Order: sequence, then structure tokens, then C-alpha cells
Amino acid sequence: MDNSVKKGALGLKAGTPAERIMNGLVVENPTLVLMIGMCPTLAVTTSAINGLTMGLATTFVLALSNAVISLLRKVIPDTVRIPAFIVVIASFVTLVQLIMQAYLPAMYTALGVYIPLIVVNCIIFGRAEAYASKNGIFPAFFDGIGMGLGFTISITCIGLLREFIGGGTAFDVQILGEGTVVPGAVGAFLSLYQPVRIFILQAGAFFVLAVLIAIMNKVKADMEAKGKDTSHFKAGGCCQAPNAKKTFEKIEKKEAEKAAESKESEVEE
Repeated sequence: MDNSVKKGALGLKAGTPAERIMNGLVVENPTLVLMIGMCPTLAVTTSAINGLTMGLATTFVLALSNAVISLLRKVIPDTVRIPAFIVVIASFVTLVQLIMQAYLPAMYTALGVYIPLIVVNCIIFGRAEAYASKNGIFPAFFDGIGMGLGFTISITCIGLLREFIGGGTAFDVQILGEGTVVPGAVGAFLSLYQPVRIFILQAGAFFVLAVLIAIMNKVKADMEAKGKDTSHFKAGGCCQAPNAKKTFEKIEKKEAEKAAESKESEVEE
């Protein structure tokens, strides 16, 4: 393999669709590694369907907003990039709202205020600032898909576990407890299950999230034991972007220059 090729997630060539998708699914999974976007993660995951729908809506907004922001990255002035990002993201969120209201009204009602709140989801805004505004349209698009799929799979698993333990159902199909769809003697045995209702409550979201994060940490530990590089597995959210340190250094430099100029003006007076 050519050593000059820049490596990204899991040793794959940086910027390729596979590398960007694996980055979002595993290396920088927004829920289990970066631990961002916790509000919808904990609030809407009372069922697997809720988690899946919220995740797919977020993926749609992530991928398309990343692509548009990347396309306009050389046009948008640096001084107004934040409002510009918000306008782009809000446009796609509005589109999602209208589609769900028209074709999935029950799900739109179930998710409630968390659909419009996608606009301020730090996963979307973080990727726009950290990646889409600094890279080409195709890597940015697949970065959005990867991060969206990582978010979708994580919150769907959380919702499925909460629903299954707390109600005995999986995607609204009764598996455990009274009314199980499983026939015969096995069904009679499964009907004896008593749901652990705390998992449907808010506390259940924290329990399940903690277990999944522990599993992800175990995967990381196993990779380290095999001598694989796990330096990219790190929490910290949007500010852990590769260029974040340079950005902060530029801000500090500008502030220092302004302070020096103000001192010079005071001396002249």
C-alpha cells in the first residue's frame, strides 16, 4: 500500500465513502463515542420505531446539509458562516417536517418538538463546522450519511432494548408477557414475563445508554489489545474537530493583536 495515501478511520483511505461511513458508525459514533445529541437520544427512545424514525430524519438532514454547506463553503463569508449554516439546516428540517406531517402524521405527533429541534442538534451543526465547511462535497455527503447511520443505529438499539425490557415488545410486536404472538408452549412460557417498567421511564434511557457505551469501550479495549490504533476513539463532541486547535489559536492571535492596537492608541493619545 502506498505510504503517501492519507489514512482515516480504521486505516481506510481518508475521504472515501467507506472511510466516512465507518468513521460515523464506529470511530466517531455520535452517541456512543462522542456522546453528543443526547437530548433526542434520551427523550425519544421509548420505542425502536421512534428511534429509527428520528435517526432517519436526522440522517436525511445531515447528509444534504453537509453537501450544500460543502458546495457553498468558498462562497459563504467567514463572518456569517454560523447564520448561513443554520439557514441551510433549517431548510432541510422544514422539508422533513412537511413530509412527516403529510405521510407520517402519527409518528410526527409522537416525536413532537424533537423534529424541529433537529435544527439545533449539535451533531448536525458540529459536522457542518468541523467537516463539511472544510472538505469536498462527496466526502461531506458521505460523512453526513456515516454520522447519521451511527446515530440511527445507536438510538434504535436503545429504543429496542427499552421497549423489549420495559414492555416485552419489539417494533410494537408483543414478544414477551401477556398477549405474546409466539404460539404453543414457548408462547405460554414467554407470557409469564413481567415487564420492567422503569426501562420505559427516563431512568431506563440512562441504564441502556450506559450498557451500550460500556460495550463500545470493550470493543475499543480489544482493539488496543490487538495493537490497533484507537486514538480517534475519543469523547468531546463538536469541539474535537481536527482543526479546532488551529481555530482557537487564530482567535487568540486576533484578540492579542486587538489588545496591542488598543494599547498603542492609548500611548499615542
